[in-house]
Amino acid sequence: MLSKKLTRFKDIPVEAKASTAYALCSILQNCLAFITMPIFARLLTTEEFGDYTIYASWMAVLIIFVTLNLPYGSFSTAMVKFEDKRDMYISSVETICIFLASIFLLIYWPFRGLWNKLFELPTYLMLIMFLEMLGNTGILFWSGKKMFEYKYKGVVAVTVLVSVISPVLAYVMVINSDEKGYARIVGYAIVKIIIGGIIYLANLVKGKKFFDKEFWTYALSFNLPLVFYYLSQVVFNQSDRIMISHYIDKSAAGLYGAAYTLAIVLNFVLTAVNNSYVPWFFGKLKENKQKDNRSISCMIAILMAILLSGVIWLAPEIIRIMAGKKFLSAVGVVPPVAMSLLLLFYAQLFINVEFFYEKKGLLVIASIFSAAVNIVLNAIFIPLCGYVAAGYTTLFSYLIFAVANYFAMKKVLEEKKIENNAYNIKILILIFVVFSIISFVAALLYDFHLVRYAVIAVVLIIIAINYKTVLKYVNIVRNM
Repeated sequence: MLSKKLTRFKDIPVEAKASTAYALCSILQNCLAFITMPIFARLLTTEEFGDYTIYASWMAVLIIFVTLNLPYGSFSTAMVKFEDKRDMYISSVETICIFLASIFLLIYWPFRGLWNKLFELPTYLMLIMFLEMLGNTGILFWSGKKMFEYKYKGVVAVTVLVSVISPVLAYVMVINSDEKGYARIVGYAIVKIIIGGIIYLANLVKGKKFFDKEFWTYALSFNLPLVFYYLSQVVFNQSDRIMISHYIDKSAAGLYGAAYTLAIVLNFVLTAVNNSYVPWFFGKLKENKQKDNRSISCMIAILMAILLSGVIWLAPEIIRIMAGKKFLSAVGVVPPVAMSLLLLFYAQLFINVEFFYEKKGLLVIASIFSAAVNIVLNAIFIPLCGYVAAGYTTLFSYLIFAVANYFAMKKVLEEKKIENNAYNIKILILIFVVFSIISFVAALLYDFHLVRYAVIAVVLIIIAINYKTVLKYVNIVRNM
């Protein structure tokens, strides 16, 4: 029996093995982060949890300037364009990151007192952040190259090593430290610094190319225009926590950060669905059969809405189990942030069309505009209404993002003189309206446990009675 399974596994194409391995790596990273969250949430105070939240938020911003997100954007096309010079390309663009990091240090070090006040972090953590950014970038370059070569075993080994050792080391440091928030940061960072640092140096040694005009020109010309797009995405995901810390305190940022993390727990599901859906959808666009997508996109939207509704209706219990009672006051953050994920999915549907026709300019404009709206609304409503308001500003900003990308898609199709019939917009809007009503009803019932449990029980009974119909739609999407 075992030998037959091993034979079947050996017969699977290496491309399929690699794709499965990378998907499992992504799931492992997300699951371990989610599983370990209850441990640290109970060991840390809300303020200490806020320290980690602020550190992660600032690193997400600064890494764009230090690395220009070079492991993304231009990297995939470079692996194809410079197929015979991949190692040289990687070592060359790693040198760009070292150059940019040096500039960052020259700007930071003489005025570190001023910068530390702005970042709300001590000098040693800023230096650790700098090293972690480079270490993580080294891992991304290396694993990205391995993906194109379908060499997945080393990537799986490094992923497991980092994913397992990081929380263990962080736990040991937290229980033996008075500065528990900082200890968690160092525990996670040091693993990436060591493993990532070794890989970073190995990339440089293997490539032996520290400057190449062609490589530098290609990477910089591709990624520099995307900086504003990357920043806008960080604004969506991180600026609210930074602004909450600034206008209220780190404790509030910690409360919001924990609730936000739990609210977007299904984000990796959304990403996985989109990654599987895009090749199929692009095939339909290529064959001029985009109308086949109308029902499929609606089915996926309904399934996503059902899953997100489950998170929203069970939010108090999820927070109590995963983070503890001290984070329960942040339950109001969950509905608007979870609702934002459905809008993000809608936006991604429209962005897929923009990407297919290689029209990214309008995407950048839509991203910058909606991110700017998010910052302005946060500046107005966080001081007035508290940190929960940031959840609703996020929701409103994602609504603008989705609408803006719909009109951007429409404009692209008009320019290409292609009929706009890939999506049933009226049905998608109806799904979101119904989903929104259900979500807000859930928020109103958070203090009425018996009523909420009764509604959940009725819904589960209805789903159980109609499980064949539900499975039918799930199988249609799965077999897409």
